[in-house]
Amino acid sequence: KYEHVIPQLATLEDSRELQGLLVLINTVGGDVESGLAIAELIASLSKPTVSLVLGGSHSIGDPLAVSADYSLIVPSGTMMIHPVRMNGLIIGVPQTFEKIQNRISDFIVGHSHISIQRLNTLMMETGELTKDVGSVLVGPQAVEEGLIDAVGGIREAFAALKRLIRENDAWTDSHE
Repeated sequence: KYEHVIPQLATLEDSRELQGLLVLINTVGGDVESGLAIAELIASLSKPTVSLVLGGSHSIGDPLAVSADYSLIVPSGTMMIHPVRMNGLIIGVPQTFEKIQNRISDFIVGHSHISIQRLNTLMMETGELTKDVGSVLVGPQAVEEGLIDAVGGIREAFAALKRLIRENDAWTDSHE
């Protein structure tokens, strides 16, 4: 739960022993505010971060996947891109949903290599999901679209994290 994850990420930032973070993602999505808060926190860490999409990174999982310094997806992993959906009673106007969607879209575009135009096109696709709008990208497609950096598994994720830690250590040593 996000109530547990956020303090752990803060502890990681302050730790002298922990040198980096590997984020394993398999989610159908969930709470927009919580997911975006965790993604922002991961993106703001000073320590190297790598994300790995294992099963699915759907909905608010997309910002989590792109929040790391380097991102990977397994060949069969999926990313579902769709507009914000709300459940329950929401007191607001259409502009409220637009602001929430813009926050998510801006984060994804700012932390990946996809353009806002392409993200919006994928988000509003009508021919892929039955009775809904959006797109499902499988492994290599997420890389081709610029959302994820590479296709790979746990071995490649650890190798990337170790490389980033070495680079971070070398940079720190040269600036002390």
